[in-house]
Amino acid sequence: MKKKTVFNEPIDKVLIHPLERFFQLESASGILLGITTLLALFMANSPWGEMYHDLWQIKLGVEAKDFHLTKPLILWINDGLMAIFFFLIGLEIKKEILVGELNSMQKASLPIFAAIGGMAIPILIFVFGNQDPSVADGWAIPMATDIAFSLAILSLLGSRVPLGLKIFLTAFAIVDDLGAVLTIGLFYSENISWDLILYSGVLLLLLVGLARSGFYNKVITFSIGSIIWVMFLKSGIHPTVAGLLIALTVPLRKNLGTFKYREKIQEISEKFIASRDVKVNKNKRLLTDEQIHLIDDLESWTGRVQSPLQHLEHKLHSWVAYLILPTFAFANAGVEIGGEVPIDYNLALIIALALIFGNLIGVTGLSWLALKFKWANLPESVSFKQVIGVSFLAGVGFTMSMFITNLAYTDLEMVRSAKMGILAGSILAGIIGYIYLNSVLPKEEKVK
Repeated sequence: MKKKTVFNEPIDKVLIHPLERFFQLESASGILLGITTLLALFMANSPWGEMYHDLWQIKLGVEAKDFHLTKPLILWINDGLMAIFFFLIGLEIKKEILVGELNSMQKASLPIFAAIGGMAIPILIFVFGNQDPSVADGWAIPMATDIAFSLAILSLLGSRVPLGLKIFLTAFAIVDDLGAVLTIGLFYSENISWDLILYSGVLLLLLVGLARSGFYNKVITFSIGSIIWVMFLKSGIHPTVAGLLIALTVPLRKNLGTFKYREKIQEISEKFIASRDVKVNKNKRLLTDEQIHLIDDLESWTGRVQSPLQHLEHKLHSWVAYLILPTFAFANAGVEIGGEVPIDYNLALIIALALIFGNLIGVTGLSWLALKFKWANLPESVSFKQVIGVSFLAGVGFTMSMFITNLAYTDLEMVRSAKMGILAGSILAGIIGYIYLNSVLPKEEKVK
């Protein structure tokens, strides 16, 4: 039977290549996150430590007659740049629900059960392990998985890792991120100004209406989105939630079919080649007027074939992976190992244990129940032992855990203690996960 093709390429390769690029990007981002984290720790514990901490307190912003928006640099990073990160998460969630690994119950069941377990059990360990009411607000810190770090660790195992295991980890991490965003919106917002939320809702409905009518414009979406972000910032609900909500209004569909686009680019290509007139265009380094118009025509057709959601996700992914997340890590991971500020070792220990054992118990426990009662199926070429290994990697909660720490605590001792627990738990979870998976994955065949 002849294999289906798209543009003379096997359809399975067309589907797998974007996934492989995604995993490579996330893996490289995880390595860069590790480097910036170590750099932040070095700076915070070096003779330049005071300068490092003072840098993030520099105030930036704009002030008009009745409008004030001035924040320390650390908040522009955590509230502003991270809103773009949450926007990207929103795009990924929408894509996965509509056409990806969460678009059917058969594919989504196991990641959903795994994510529920990976959120619930770490929270329970934190709540029951902490008897001090002053630190109770940090209950959500160990609930999230850092997909960049976890995929980076998985990539160290090379081609032995089945694609299904990477997809499983990615899918349940996305569900996990959605749970974290909902938690931030519901439990880490206070003194809410409901009139601003109402105005924001009207603008969001406007974006939805424009998308449903078939109209989409990046400039308009960015402009209205910026207004919504400011309204959320002033309303009391964390502005990063606005990033996710705005992403959900971006349409997935494209206005032109792939095969129609292929016909058009072939037609334009033929005209472009035929338009070369040496007599008219003696300088071969310059284009003819007709060639310039043909290039404009090609750009127009390319814009029509692209999915707005997919195009934005593609454009933003590198910026988030290589700039925004490393900047966040550099600004937030600088924990003083010594210093005058004391450490609550019980808080740090509970967070570390919740990250490691909470995810181990939660992810494997609910996954086992889902498989036992046939509510879900294992991905192709994936064993339950490998799922156990991934449950350890789920304990690498760096980015989102750090982010929730900044929302949960204002006391410097609590912030420092929580971050120590996050770093210790994430490092240990990553090491254990790597060692375990290395022992259960099939060995690479040696080339004779």
